[in-house]
Amino acid sequence: MTKQDRAVRTRLALIRSAAAQFEAHGYVRAGLARISAGAGVSSGALHFHFADKAAVAEAVEDAAARALRQAAVRGHVGDGCALQRLVDVTHHVARLLCADVVVRAGLRLNVEGVGGRVRDLRREWRECVQGLLAEAERRGELAAGVTPQRTSAVVLAATTGIEVLAREDHEWLARPSLTDLWQLLLPCLAAPRLAGAVDPAGSERAESGPAGSELAESGRAGGQAVGGQPVEGQPVGSDPLGRGPVARDGQAEAGRAGLALR
Repeated sequence: MTKQDRAVRTRLALIRSAAAQFEAHGYVRAGLARISAGAGVSSGALHFHFADKAAVAEAVEDAAARALRQAAVRGHVGDGCALQRLVDVTHHVARLLCADVVVRAGLRLNVEGVGGRVRDLRREWRECVQGLLAEAERRGELAAGVTPQRTSAVVLAATTGIEVLAREDHEWLARPSLTDLWQLLLPCLAAPRLAGAVDPAGSERAESGPAGSELAESGRAGGQAVGGQPVEGQPVGSDPLGRGPVARDGQAEAGRAGLALR
């Protein structure tokens, strides 16, 4: 391992250790000694990378911002059904929050307004939701009378609420919680031709490779195109999302069953 590789690994370890401390104790109570100890390095090594606690916090927020930006980009990759991509990206962000302490801590620091910074970590998410709903409207995927403006407010409020609730109970970030949300919303949002075709549980069932702050820190972006081009006048038995003939499964039927109450 080269000296440069060791330095990168040390910086990442310090960011993750700091994130764990910030999430558990908040910015004020988190101590540099605990951060360096959690990363398995000396205080001198910490100060080699970061001048003070504020600099560490800024690095955590930067890493979280990159991870959330990558998640937002995923939603705009490909030319398939915009509503399905919106559902998929909400599930991806939930997995990211559940798995990555850096993203969770970055959001907490952002809410606390550490150091007077004005970065808005939710801006990328807000723009992603608004952009995908505007695309869905252009493609004729929204039901009559449904507007991107009003719908984005509902989606943003619901997903932000789930994120806040998950600070005390990570089960709110589990797939069933978001699936329940989309089972309730999709019948109201989607055009009739898409009834039962948009999977509320998300069309991506597995992630390959690491996700989160390490990926963002190293600058490697991920994501794949989801779905295919919607085609008007699909024959019976074909998929309105443009993915070819499909067999209906329980998830598609569940989408019409409504919200599974807690």
